[in-house]
Amino acid sequence: MNIESGDKRNTRVMVGLSGGVDSAVAALLLCWQGYRVEAVFMKNWDEDDEEAYCPAAEDLSDAQGVADLLGIPLHRISFASEYWDHVFEIFLAEYRAGRTPNPDVLCNKEIKFRAFLDYALGRGADFIATGHYARLQRDAEAVHLLKGKDPDKDQSYFLYLLAQSQLARSLFPLGDLNKATVRRMAADAGLPNHAKKDSTGICFIGERRFSTFLSRYFPTQPGEIRSTAGKRLGTHSGLMFHTIGQRQGLGIGGRNDGTGEPWYVIEKNLAENILVVAQGKDHPRLFSSALVARDLHWVCGSPPRTPGDYRARIRYRQTEQPCRLSPLPHNRWQVSFAQPQRAITPGQAIVFYQADECLGGATIDHACECQTQQTAGLARMNP
Repeated sequence: MNIESGDKRNTRVMVGLSGGVDSAVAALLLCWQGYRVEAVFMKNWDEDDEEAYCPAAEDLSDAQGVADLLGIPLHRISFASEYWDHVFEIFLAEYRAGRTPNPDVLCNKEIKFRAFLDYALGRGADFIATGHYARLQRDAEAVHLLKGKDPDKDQSYFLYLLAQSQLARSLFPLGDLNKATVRRMAADAGLPNHAKKDSTGICFIGERRFSTFLSRYFPTQPGEIRSTAGKRLGTHSGLMFHTIGQRQGLGIGGRNDGTGEPWYVIEKNLAENILVVAQGKDHPRLFSSALVARDLHWVCGSPPRTPGDYRARIRYRQTEQPCRLSPLPHNRWQVSFAQPQRAITPGQAIVFYQADECLGGATIDHACECQTQQTAGLARMNP
């Protein structure tokens, strides 16, 4: 369907209504624009219903209040089984392997833009919509994923795994707006959740400590904490509770090598169950000039016509860094940077951009070093 030429009065859109202000304003805008709007509240986590970690009941109440005010129906659906199988099991497997996964990326691919999309299309909807801060540009060849106009809220990083078939049936009403405008529109329209605090972190973890949550699924596996010189500094309760670049929660703050600087995780030695740490935020062992990535995905199905030099983020909200991709055996890629990158973390996403377009991304396998001549060439790209 060509959305630009279609009759919006006959275009049925199901918007994912989470209970937050962003999805509420997305629904509001779609109503203003004349679409036939319905809302869907997705429940993706069934554990801890008896506890106050995931405020699903409050979110549902807020979503219902928005739907009532806008005069649109609200459907309630549970994707908890799909979430467990396609997101949470992978989340656990990555932690078992010593990596630090990003479940939000998988949730978008498998739940919001697959299970929800299938649900909506199966009930006659033409499109789904969400409150993501991203934009879409449709042309004769593809649907291009663009960064949201608000640089502080751009969420294209979390959408890089989406396929053309998913984007072709998606709408992002907030893509051209900033958060302040969204809040103001919600208040002006009298939406009941206009001042609701943004949710942070991972829904199934909620307000509890991350290590407390993980301990429910992993047995304690104590091991040594050592300095780069091999000195024993303390004991960790499991490598899965730590990530590269971590400072807090190591329990060795009173021990130092004379510098007085904080300790940071620089390596997880899985073979010997040793956590290696070093002092100083800018310790050289925290920096790498390249990484190896796996499972590369291009949003448009193939690399851009002008491949070679890109800009990338190795974490959300990072300033984009000049880089270059080189193929490796076994469907892996080396990403070489103009400047060494701090705390490259296996399991996290690296996402590639050219100007405002999100081209795609991959999963970080491990940090490495690139050849001197590559580094020199990349440095010339970086003005």
